[in-house]
Amino acid sequence: MNKLKVMMIFGTRPEAIKMCPLVLEMKKYPDYLEPIVAVTAQHREMLDQVLQLFQIKPDYDLNIMTAGQTLYDVTDKALMGLKAVLEEAKPDLVLVHGDTTTTFVGALASFYKQIPVGHVEAGLRTGDKYSPFPEEMNRKLTGAIADYHFAPTETAKSNLLKENISPEGIYVTGNTVIDALKTTVRPGFDFHNPKLEEAIRSDHKLILMTTHRRENLGAPMRHVYTALKEVMKDHPEAEAIFPMHKNPKVREVAEQVLGKMDRVHLIEPMDYEPFVNLMAEVDIVLTDSGGIQEEAPALGKPVLVLRNTTERPEAVTAGTVKLIGTGKEDVYAATSRLLGDPKYYKQMSEAVNPYGDGKASQRIVSFLLHTHGYPVELMPEFTTEKK
Repeated sequence: MNKLKVMMIFGTRPEAIKMCPLVLEMKKYPDYLEPIVAVTAQHREMLDQVLQLFQIKPDYDLNIMTAGQTLYDVTDKALMGLKAVLEEAKPDLVLVHGDTTTTFVGALASFYKQIPVGHVEAGLRTGDKYSPFPEEMNRKLTGAIADYHFAPTETAKSNLLKENISPEGIYVTGNTVIDALKTTVRPGFDFHNPKLEEAIRSDHKLILMTTHRRENLGAPMRHVYTALKEVMKDHPEAEAIFPMHKNPKVREVAEQVLGKMDRVHLIEPMDYEPFVNLMAEVDIVLTDSGGIQEEAPALGKPVLVLRNTTERPEAVTAGTVKLIGTGKEDVYAATSRLLGDPKYYKQMSEAVNPYGDGKASQRIVSFLLHTHGYPVELMPEFTTEKK
């Protein structure tokens, strides 16, 4: 049989974190698969950090990132760049991941070439096309194009079925981010940062915070930072670490509100490897990130989500994640409760992680090879049900 040429298209750090384990898994089948990696570099520096960590060199690199780029810029450059890449590489199948502009454009470019598309992390929905923006519509539009839908959870599968996606094309895999965590987090990690090392060694309860969502810029972020400031004043046992996003609109407000707090460490954005190892060391996570809602529960960390909606409701249902929005009083109350109520903290930290078992990449590869007639057994779908 000829090798199956599978092109994986991604462009941001979150996509790379979740697609690199899949690239490595495909390389285990050199007789059956020819993996091709194409990156748009929608995010340049952050993407490169992950590629280096997993030792993956792209076959195609569009390098489209420019200062001050808009969604129009990314869409235009990625679409035309991928047209040329697809014409040259002629893949049998294209895989895209999640919800970025690169994801949607990768699916669209493949559709224009009548190349089948597989959507990794398919079926996540909030039901609000503007929250998160533009991710929610990127997911839905990609789902409308895709032929294969690799849903991380049963909830995601249910969302797809409600949209009349054929059940034959849906396969529940777990999330590949858990695959990445299993190879990246390790005890005794050296952060090469004396302040971080000191904070980790202290008996303080550590809070890790990240904020970056477009819809949270401005007043919502100021409310969050003000709440954290009040938490620090009222809880001397707590210490906070805040890797600030490079967006000036984030950094300006963070420095205004939190810049002079003794037990709040405003630091530069971290590479993936040190960041997830730091997450393994802290006690509480405050975030508006999507991926962290999956990663932190796998590490046994309670997550307070600084959003009003989430496309990842499974951990909310399980109890390890709580949606708290961005209101000052809400953020203060939820954080204070975790700091001051050991029973509640234990309940959240020990909730079952619903997002995967570290075998999502294996499942996806088994599905692709089995579906295309190669002598590989199809793995059972991921489930959180105890056997």
